Amino acid sequence: MGIGAPTGPDRLAPDLIAPCGMDCGVCIAHLRDRNPCVGCNGEDSSKPHHCTVCRMKHCDELTSHGHSFCFECPRFPCPQLRNLDKRYRSKYRMSMLENLEEVRRIGLEQFVESERIRWACDHCGALVSVHRKVCLACGESAESSRGAGLTGVSS
Repeated sequence: MGIGAPTGPDRLAPDLIAPCGMDCGVCIAHLRDRNPCVGCNGEDSSKPHHCTVCRMKHCDELTSHGHSFCFECPRFPCPQLRNLDKRYRSKYRMSMLENLEEVRRIGLEQFVESERIRWACDHCGALVSVHRKVCLACGESAESSRGAGLTGVSS
């Protein structure tokens, strides 16, 4: 799966932060060159199937109460979110729970600003994908960039 021209961190935006805390701007499906996904909050037929049927995006608590993020739910964090967080912590060094706590603590705009720094390649400055261990633009290791600032995950 290739990507087009390298994407800079300035392309990260508030509308790319999913209700579960995923930053869709650093997802490989969003960064691909063929049929890129528009992110969880966008409506598009190019989304991967698992995104269109996501239980968190379509959670009754979110949709019926008009919540934007899972942390607004009285059941936060629910078992589904805990499982997703556990998988992303172990496989990708990213925590949805920590992302959501940061959004709640500093606000969405500041969170996106911190994400622009966190996911910039240390070598070329391009956006690093959460799903890859190397920068898609320069091929250098992205391990020092990925998850920088994540408090609950060891390197």
